Amino acid sequence: MSTPTLSRARKTGVKSIDGTRASLAWLTVPALVFFVAFAIIPLGGVIVLSFMHWDGIGDISWAGFANWASVLSDPLTGGSLWTTVKVILISCAIQIPISLLLGVFTAGFQRYRAVLSVLFFVPILLSSAAVALTFTALLDPNFGLSGAIPIEALKQDWLGNPDLALAVVVFVLSWQHIPFHVLVYQGGVRQIPQSLYEAASIDGANVVQQFFTITVPQLKYTFITSTTLMVVGTLTYFDLIFVLTGGGPGHATTVLPLFMYLEGFRANDMGGASVLGVILAVFGLGLALLIQRLGGKNRQASQLEGA
Repeated sequence: MSTPTLSRARKTGVKSIDGTRASLAWLTVPALVFFVAFAIIPLGGVIVLSFMHWDGIGDISWAGFANWASVLSDPLTGGSLWTTVKVILISCAIQIPISLLLGVFTAGFQRYRAVLSVLFFVPILLSSAAVALTFTALLDPNFGLSGAIPIEALKQDWLGNPDLALAVVVFVLSWQHIPFHVLVYQGGVRQIPQSLYEAASIDGANVVQQFFTITVPQLKYTFITSTTLMVVGTLTYFDLIFVLTGGGPGHATTVLPLFMYLEGFRANDMGGASVLGVILAVFGLGLALLIQRLGGKNRQASQLEGA
C-alpha cells in the first residue's frame, strides 16, 4: 500500500474510532438524565432544606445553621452513628465469609447445587417488613420458639435486652441479604478459567490450596464490589429495623436512617431530618470511596489479570 493510501486509511480509522466514541457517549445521556433527576436534584433539595424550619405541613422559614447546630450537638446523633458503624462492621464480618463460601459452593454446575442456589436466594425476595414480623413472632419469649422447643437458651428477652437486640438485628439483616452477595460471588467464580484449577491440580494442589491461591486472589474486584454494596446497603436499612425493634430498647438499635425518619416524621422536624440525610449521604460516599481506594487504583482492571 502506497504512502498516501496508508495515510488515508489511518485518517479513516481515526475518524471511525472518534465516531464510535461519540455515538457511545450519546448512550450515557439517558442514564445521566435519570441520575440528575433522581439523585442530584433531590440531594440538592435536601441540602437546601437542612437550612430551613419546616414541620412537613406549614410554611418553610429560614433557619440558617440552627438545624446543624442542634443535630450535631444532640447525643443521639453520635449514638446512632456509632450504632450504624457497629452494624456495618459486625454484619460485614458475618456476611463476607459466608457469602464467599456459599458463592464458591453454588458456582458448581451440579444439579443439586443449582437447586440449593435457588433456595438460598429466597430470603432476598421476601418483604423486609414480613421478615421482621416473622422474627418478632419467633423470638417472642412466651409464644415463640422458646414455647415450642424446650431449650433454656431460647428463653431470652431477645428484643428487650439492648445487647441481644442489636445481635438479633445484625443476624436478621445478614440472613436476608447474604443471598444477594452469594449471587455476586457465584458470578465471579464462574468467570475464573478452569485451566487455572487444572494446572494447580497437576502441580498437586488440593481444594483448600486452590481456594486460597486461585479463587480468592481472582475475586479481588468482586470482593470490592460486594463489600461496597454491602456497606452502602447497610446505610439504607430502615424498614426491617423499624418493624423489628423500633430502634429500641431505648436507642440500642437506632441506626442513622431510622433516626432520620424519627426526627422527620415523629418529631416533625424536616430540617433536622435533612441534616441527618446529608450526613448519611456524605458518610456513605466516604465509606464507598475508602473501600475503592483500599482496593487499588486500577479499579477497572479485569479480575482475570494474571490468568
